[in-house]
Amino acid sequence: MTVVHHPEDARILHRQIRALVDAGHEVTYAAPYTARGAVPRSWVTGVDLPRAAERRRVTAVRAARRLFKSMRGRVDLALIHDPELLLAVAGVRKRPPVVWDVHEDTPATLSLKPWLPAFLRPPVRFLARLMEATAERHLHLLLAETAYTGRFRKPHPVVPNDTWVPDTVSPPGDDRVVYLGWLSEARGVHEAVEAARILQRHKVTVELIGYADPRTRPVLKEAVEQGILEWRDFMPNDEALKRLDGALAGLSLLHDEPNYRHSMPTKIVEYMAHGVPVITTPSPRAVELVERYRSGAVVPWRDAEAIARVVLRLRDDAVERAETSARGYAAARANHHWPNSAPRFVGHLEEWAGVKS
Repeated sequence: MTVVHHPEDARILHRQIRALVDAGHEVTYAAPYTARGAVPRSWVTGVDLPRAAERRRVTAVRAARRLFKSMRGRVDLALIHDPELLLAVAGVRKRPPVVWDVHEDTPATLSLKPWLPAFLRPPVRFLARLMEATAERHLHLLLAETAYTGRFRKPHPVVPNDTWVPDTVSPPGDDRVVYLGWLSEARGVHEAVEAARILQRHKVTVELIGYADPRTRPVLKEAVEQGILEWRDFMPNDEALKRLDGALAGLSLLHDEPNYRHSMPTKIVEYMAHGVPVITTPSPRAVELVERYRSGAVVPWRDAEAIARVVLRLRDDAVERAETSARGYAAARANHHWPNSAPRFVGHLEEWAGVKS
């Protein structure tokens, strides 16, 4: 159940739910289908929920709570993906086991929410920590990052944001740079636009794929109208990943924000999985990944000219481009292939539900 994430969320639908279905389990997936213009996949039972966005969250949480109460006697386990849904399951009697999949550092994300006034952030941060502590006492927890373990008193299983790595990939090309993921100022939209403006003169296209927040959409629409870049808006993950094949480089331009300092950008692993050289800002986990596998280059924060220089260097050096691609792909296949993590994920849920596959 989610009221925040897109129903086609890669971790929820294309990894976790797919793994449960492949293991023989039946899955009911409650998500904001109508609000997101999506339809359930044929291999899940879809239930529509309102979307929680910015300050409009109460209606979605209430609807999720009603749904949870109505279904509590018909499911073996409930898996929730949003901190808001901790309120939807709190205090419900005779409930099945509930698992909270912790995707992010909730208190740290508050600096990324411009709709939340600054004077409210300290009390909301305190409330978020209180909710996390309460959840740890009453629910099962899955963590998406090892770095999240320090927020909790007890150890909890970690199911990393691995990805599907194809059996083979196309060699990197020399005229197209890609970005895949949520688009916002903190994720480097302005730098991507400026780098695209520079690269346009060198006949290199920049292609952005992903949902843009309300403050970023006008910037991207203007750039598209000016012919500076291509923007494809949100695409289902399995379709979006196909757009990575044959790209010259993949961008990960996160700013220096608390929530990004200890999170591994999934897009970097996805670029590597498709043989695409990575260009990233110096977020610690991103640097660790790229330098360990020598799968790309690190550029300074908010530096569009540096991004363009690395792109042109890769374009002009076919050997470096091919070797970087090969190293990244091999590392992703060996260390970040979702089928290697899926059995552990399914096993944890089966154990907590008391059922066998």
